[in-house]
Amino acid sequence: MNCLECGEKIIGRSDKKFCNDACRNAYNNKQNKDSSNLMRNINNKLRRNYRILRETNTEGKTKILKSKLDGLGFDFDYFTNLKVYKNGSEYRFIYDYGYKLLDDDFILIVKNQG
Repeated sequence: MNCLECGEKIIGRSDKKFCNDACRNAYNNKQNKDSSNLMRNINNKLRRNYRILRETNTEGKTKILKSKLDGLGFDFDYFTNLKVYKNGSEYRFIYDYGYKLLDDDFILIVKNQG
């Protein structure tokens, strides 16, 4: 059997796939790498949005002007899920932090405890 990363002949157990830890790590890093610039850019925007919500919402529930989030670089086009409650309230979530658009250009930020 040959190493999946470098192609060298493997010595040892018959079920080994790599000749050493460096080859195993290199192979797995390639497999887990973001497949495109688009995916990497979207993940970066989600991370930035998450960080902004986390740092802005220190009380568990915070009301803030939309322009303040805009000024911090928040991108309202990127979120991980949309939840509509029975009363019609619509929250956009980035993992466990959510926000709701309010009147007068305000945003309500919440942290999902569940």
